[in-house]
Amino acid sequence: MPPKRTPMTAVDRSWLRMDTASNPMMISAVLVFDKPIATSRLKLILNERFLRFQRFRQHIVDEGDKVYWQNDPLFDIDNHLHRIALPGKAGKNELQALTSDLNSTSLDFRRPLWQIHYIDNYQGGCALLIRIHHCIADGISLVRVLLSLTDKTPEPGSKRAFPTRAQKQPSSSIVGRVLHRALDTTEAATQQARLFMQAVRDQPNYPLKLASTASGVAVDLLKLGLSPFEPKTGLKNPLSGRKQVAWAEPLDLAEVKACAKALGGTINDVLLCATTGALHRHFKASKEVIPGCGIRVAVPFNLRPLNQPIETLGNQFGLVLVCLPIEIADPIMCFQQVQENMNRLKQSYQAQVTYSLLDLFGRGPDILERRALDLLSNKASAVLTNVPGPREPVYLAGSKLVQPMFWVPQSGNIGIGMSIFSYAGTVQFGITVDKAIHADPNDVMDYFRDSFEALSHAALAGRHESKKHQLA
Repeated sequence: MPPKRTPMTAVDRSWLRMDTASNPMMISAVLVFDKPIATSRLKLILNERFLRFQRFRQHIVDEGDKVYWQNDPLFDIDNHLHRIALPGKAGKNELQALTSDLNSTSLDFRRPLWQIHYIDNYQGGCALLIRIHHCIADGISLVRVLLSLTDKTPEPGSKRAFPTRAQKQPSSSIVGRVLHRALDTTEAATQQARLFMQAVRDQPNYPLKLASTASGVAVDLLKLGLSPFEPKTGLKNPLSGRKQVAWAEPLDLAEVKACAKALGGTINDVLLCATTGALHRHFKASKEVIPGCGIRVAVPFNLRPLNQPIETLGNQFGLVLVCLPIEIADPIMCFQQVQENMNRLKQSYQAQVTYSLLDLFGRGPDILERRALDLLSNKASAVLTNVPGPREPVYLAGSKLVQPMFWVPQSGNIGIGMSIFSYAGTVQFGITVDKAIHADPNDVMDYFRDSFEALSHAALAGRHESKKHQLA
């Protein structure tokens, strides 16, 4: 009897096809813990909580016109969990170098597409370096899966930090707030996404539905196709396939919130402005001409229903192209432009359009997707993700998670990925840069903090001035 197969969805197949030597399609994470974790206990948790998702026991069967998930008859967790130690001082630089090396290396397609490296004796504790292929699930899903491995307290058997099954939660619960923040959009935009997806999904005349569901969709599709290519800068060099990874010391989330409140914007607006300022500083330091029209970054936009069970993996998100006004030096003016750009995007159908295009490409021939991918990747200089995590610390096998970092892959000829992740009162910022792009990732991390501090200082100074005028 032949082994049971499950067809891969068209969207997931699109992400599988995007895998190239220069841009492996892996979502990766570095999780740093305050204490060592016994390997036997880690395996027990992985077997109980991670491998309950069948995808992590399945490998891919590619028959050209069709792709399937199939249980790996030779599955062994020891092929996926490796214990290693860092060389030299075993500090942050060594961990960044290891992460860079592994993020440049493709996964083994003969086996289920994930790897975990347990790193001994890192800063008195340990670290996990996790890589999972994007065709299994999107970043939001995989963050939920990884959080489901953790507990709210160090005691074994305590309540999980993130339940593995959808549960009814009051709107004020931590999980509810986390997922609502993950959308980072208005209720109107969320309803647009749901109605659009219901209208076009699984229809026999799918391509026609894409253009006819609403005039707004057609307009945004046209805008996406006609938008100009990115300006030729040092951020768009041909790629080497070797990655350089770095992450910054975390920001205080309370300070970011205070800055957002003073400016009358959102936390996301502040962090996008800080990212814009970091790139402005990079161009200045490298003495490169700053494009007068700014640059664009591709930002994932969640289209997953908030109450969808965690068991539902796969990819359910679109991409929006966000213009970063890197030509504006003044932090307040830069913030105002970023806020205006984001407000305009929240009312658009661009995320739904890109999701549907990925679905269409996954149903068609490989050459069509390659050409379409080249077209879309020429319209962005980087990928930027912003995912909210737990508000309180979480524990894995009794060890406290002290610093988490996540990265999504870049596609086509995009060689820069930036990630923002909030956790336990902090904001983590990381970057991966192809070595062919002349941008030092550690310098960009410093520029991000400098940019935030300049914006925060200007915002709070402006608020104080406003109060003085009110009292006068």
